[in-house]
Amino acid sequence: MNLASAFAASAQKRLDKVAMYWGDSEFTYSTLFGQSLAVAKQLTNQFGVQPGDRVALWLKNRPEFVPALFGILNTGAVVVPINNFLKPDEVNFILQDAGINVIISDTELGGHFPALAAARPALKLFKVEEFARPGSSDAQSLPANSQSEADLAVIIYTSGTTGRPKGAMLSHGNLLHNVESCRLVLETVDQDRLAVLLPLFHSYMLTVGLFLPLLVGGSLVLVKSLQQPHNILQEICQRQATILPAIPQFYRTLTHANISALPFRVCVSGAAPLPVQVLKDFETKFKIPLIEGYGLSEASPVVTKNPLRGDHKPGSIGLPVPNVEVSIQNDDGQMLGANETGEVCVRGGNVMLGYWNNPEETAKALRNGWLLTGDVGYRDADGYYYITDRKKDMLLVNGINVYPREIEEVIYQFPGVKEAAVVGVPDARKGEQPIAFVVANEGVTLDEKSLLHFLKEKLADYKLPKRVVSLTALPRNATGKILKTSLRGLSASAARVS
Repeated sequence: MNLASAFAASAQKRLDKVAMYWGDSEFTYSTLFGQSLAVAKQLTNQFGVQPGDRVALWLKNRPEFVPALFGILNTGAVVVPINNFLKPDEVNFILQDAGINVIISDTELGGHFPALAAARPALKLFKVEEFARPGSSDAQSLPANSQSEADLAVIIYTSGTTGRPKGAMLSHGNLLHNVESCRLVLETVDQDRLAVLLPLFHSYMLTVGLFLPLLVGGSLVLVKSLQQPHNILQEICQRQATILPAIPQFYRTLTHANISALPFRVCVSGAAPLPVQVLKDFETKFKIPLIEGYGLSEASPVVTKNPLRGDHKPGSIGLPVPNVEVSIQNDDGQMLGANETGEVCVRGGNVMLGYWNNPEETAKALRNGWLLTGDVGYRDADGYYYITDRKKDMLLVNGINVYPREIEEVIYQFPGVKEAAVVGVPDARKGEQPIAFVVANEGVTLDEKSLLHFLKEKLADYKLPKRVVSLTALPRNATGKILKTSLRGLSASAARVS
């Protein structure tokens, strides 16, 4: 079994059923399955894609994302979803690191292709506007897909503490395992409709928003308009979505919106901590369970969820999902007991194969079969887990991980910068925002606007510092380590000034 054959089996059972809603448009399983075969044929015959090749998928949420994804998988190749907020320099690193020679995109993002091809001349662009119409011979012209559960299916690039993204390798089995765990914990059936408003390149939406509904025979409500909450709700309600995965900020918006009812049977919050008050206000107003969970790309990604039935504890990330083990361990790998704080560790069929071409980081992340998440927490007497501290220096901007080191590395490329450090400042709308502190070389005066313009060319917009603050020196301890705690105090003042 692999992801492509699982989708084929699901589609064959319900060819005429609507698999995806997009505004006023409807796409049946037959349409999406046929289109995925046509894409696979083009990838094989026109672009020379072979099993094991890595193919980039650089798209905003749009209907073609689904046949493009399964088209790649049908060839036996590996899907590399790319964050559509990234700038060409950031995309180039992924293309080079993964050895990608084919990128599926659209006319808008494809406008960056000359910059990408300049760095990688062998790169070919396959625009979704050039997808061929499905034909009856598409399946017959494809080589037999012999991918097994053990084979690599998807590489998810995650920002890292080293300043460069790392590619988490997820097998067909990893993702199928996590889909099944989510099916059980959310009690997902073929009558469910998943509201998809978060980006599909994100590991959570890929598993829960796309694979889960399509493999159980449900439907996606792919939200077309993301400009106004009113428009989003109109689409969701019109299509009677039953499950909503979203980030805490959206639930806060719904709580304060002038609406009294929603069609969902369950709502799921992830990507950032869910404030207890938001949880209480939402459930009081709508009488719909809002369950918080936890996960990371390296675990395909879902690790825990508060149960749909029974206690779901405010402030807790819940219980391990079915067929996944979680433990709290100390630095020596010893298991800790209830209410003892240590590192959250994960074991199960959802845990990644490792990092692409990065054995050193793989060895740091995997120990005796356990994935070391880098997150600190504890388990209470009832077996519920809590996160007390996040990965070192990580920020959460609109629910997306941002590592200061990555921003700092780009700042150092700006002429005249001697030292740089980035910390986060709380933001009511985005959760957090980065602020940069810089020290100039002797005799140099750094211009904040020029530096921000430089960064804007090289970093995704959500990574851009809210402000750049010049200092004569960065605060350090006796061993020379930068005191980011002191900078966070300064950052609060800088944010108020701005």
